[in-house]
Amino acid sequence: MEKPAIYGGIPIREKKLYYGRQYIDEADIEAVTTVLRSDWLTCGPQIAALEDKLCHMTGAKYAISCANGTAALHIACLAAGVEIGDEVITSPLTFAASANCALYCGATPIFADIDMGTLAIDPEAVRAAITTKTKAVIAVDYAGQSAAMDELVSICQQHGLILISDAAHSIGTKYKGKAVGSIADMTTFSFHPVKSVTCGEGGAVLTNDEDYYRRLRLFREHGITRKAELFEKPSTESWYYEQIVLGYNYRLTDIQAVLLSSQLDKLEMFSNRRKEIITRYREAFRAISGITMQEEIAESETTSHLFVIRIDSEALRIGRDEFIRAMAVENIICNLHYIPVYHHPYYQNLGYQYGLCPNVERVFTELVTLPLHYGMSDEDTEDVIHAVEKIVRYHS
Repeated sequence: MEKPAIYGGIPIREKKLYYGRQYIDEADIEAVTTVLRSDWLTCGPQIAALEDKLCHMTGAKYAISCANGTAALHIACLAAGVEIGDEVITSPLTFAASANCALYCGATPIFADIDMGTLAIDPEAVRAAITTKTKAVIAVDYAGQSAAMDELVSICQQHGLILISDAAHSIGTKYKGKAVGSIADMTTFSFHPVKSVTCGEGGAVLTNDEDYYRRLRLFREHGITRKAELFEKPSTESWYYEQIVLGYNYRLTDIQAVLLSSQLDKLEMFSNRRKEIITRYREAFRAISGITMQEEIAESETTSHLFVIRIDSEALRIGRDEFIRAMAVENIICNLHYIPVYHHPYYQNLGYQYGLCPNVERVFTELVTLPLHYGMSDEDTEDVIHAVEKIVRYHS
């Protein structure tokens, strides 16, 4: 029996393999170089070109690019009219931004529990959390798989709520053949380097509603307009502009926009490679009692951002934290997605309590994110599988 490196054995690999990593090729570099040599570094033609591409890819009528995924969530809440006294329902199994965006508007995040199989927000938990103060639901496409959009759309329409899809993980995913980005009232994307496509930092909001689009543009750009029909003080001067709401500088640069546009040209290639890796993972881990994988729903044709397993510490006789440490000594760097939002000290200080969502509480103790990114070779994939099997067998 192989001894894990953490107990004195030989590591499976010499070079560290991280859970996520960007892939930049010469086409990306050339695209950025072209912009650096141009007249526009920001507020230029690459922004409109990128937004048109996002609309074409998703089928959405309108796209607003912005500084990052958090900014996208913030302006989506602002466009939805979220304000002091409102409640916004979301999943606690997510990055804190999915809830913070409600706090930015003075509203209260309400956490609904997850489905134990898909690890996405449970529509029935959403329904049970609705009150007269509820303004919006922010549904997270966990790991890249679409949330149960039919049920969520129906619930929101029934109660007059705005549905915001936090699709930070799921650009390229389709739900019942329809691209993520064209289903919810507003959909937000993130383009951080560990996502499927990147521009360093960046985000976008997609919508089919012209009024949301106009509001999103204002909130992205300081609340300032140059459109004469919106002026309070009529002017025909070319230099004239007015601030009509309190907005933010959440703009993307042309440098980032052209990089993202180049990356989007490779999204199908990135997605297919991720699917190949996941197929191999599922084949290998299906045979290991004590490891549970995220349940796949037939409705979602998924471009996966993450590959997550759950470790049954009783069956495997090793806890989640020890497992992650053991993998790291094999030079395979795993991660955890996520610490439940209401576990963070800031939320605890706001009065949120541990145990709020029982399914999330249980899952949190078991979660491990394994490496998944386009640049992984077949050998890298087999190293991950070998390391998991090595650690599990040693403890069995």
